[in-house]
Amino acid sequence: MKVALVHYWLVGMRGGEKVLESLCDLYPDADIITHVVDRDNISDKLKQHTIRTTFIAKLPKAVRWYQKYLPLMPMALEQVDLTEYDLIISSESGPAKGVITRPDALHICYCHTPMRYVWDMYHTYLQEMGPATRWLMRLIVHYLKMWDFTTASRVDQFVSNSAYVASRIRKFYRRDAEVVCPPVAVDDFTPTDEKADYYLMVGQLAGYKRADLAVEAFNASGRPLVVIGEGEQYELLKSIAKPNVKIMGRQAFAVIQEHFAKAKALIFPGVEDFGIVPLEATASGTPVIAYAEGGALETVKDGETGVFFYEQTAAALNDTLDAFEADNKTWDVQVLRDWAYAFREERFKAEFNAVVEREWAKLHPAK
Repeated sequence: MKVALVHYWLVGMRGGEKVLESLCDLYPDADIITHVVDRDNISDKLKQHTIRTTFIAKLPKAVRWYQKYLPLMPMALEQVDLTEYDLIISSESGPAKGVITRPDALHICYCHTPMRYVWDMYHTYLQEMGPATRWLMRLIVHYLKMWDFTTASRVDQFVSNSAYVASRIRKFYRRDAEVVCPPVAVDDFTPTDEKADYYLMVGQLAGYKRADLAVEAFNASGRPLVVIGEGEQYELLKSIAKPNVKIMGRQAFAVIQEHFAKAKALIFPGVEDFGIVPLEATASGTPVIAYAEGGALETVKDGETGVFFYEQTAAALNDTLDAFEADNKTWDVQVLRDWAYAFREERFKAEFNAVVEREWAKLHPAK
């Protein structure tokens, strides 16, 4: 089969790009189609593939301003000629699934999330935008929603990264999705007996991840917190953090590995679609303190790999931290590791490949 992997944009290596790497392992001869690519910030594995871009890549400062070109992305996708491809796998978080394929081609969409900024988190994103961007978004969001909904019908089979996302696909697209959790590189993380006196938060510093809530809680309690990551909240967090809260920004992977292993616990205060970070923490022998909503309910086992707090407030987080420290539980590193190991990359590849083979047989039954 001639295979195309359609990914929204390639400007860094986050969870979606890690999934794309696994898909590249499954389909080593596949071509990658994306809106824009920053080759300096993607892995060698991705760069080994032929990467085709849409016309978005030719627009001014596309690598930096790609999100500003969101209104043009539907048009850009529909101009991509995929007639030579038998299997198309779209990796959806931004616009990717709206490509047009041959009638006899199989299109499977691995959906990390329906576009948050036009659906359930539209008003949250709107509040964080500048005046001009907010005005433009209000003009185009109705068009984007209609396009996003109608293009769901172009997909032969949806695969979601969690049951939480599957429920949102059902809500917004009226389609069912099979759940195949994303791969976790368990073997990249190693536990240590040298635990340090700090809690840890790792990830993109976007508003919905609620790093601000974590900083507020630790400001109030005086407990030590280390925050690793970059994003639009970085300057805000730096400005409000007290001396007990260390905002480290972007760090090398070796630094992240060390902090995962030595932390008392990972703090996970946002509502995530899945959330690989809690599993990277448990693979490192570190328990998780998570807000009990979204993907965390699928990646954290209460009392076994971490504990939940049930109100998304600084006070609720601090109450849970008080109980966590009073309990003084010895967490079984092997239990933590075994839980993370259930999400290993080999499982993802086997489950996703099974979906492809089943759907291909439906579309092309043996004669």
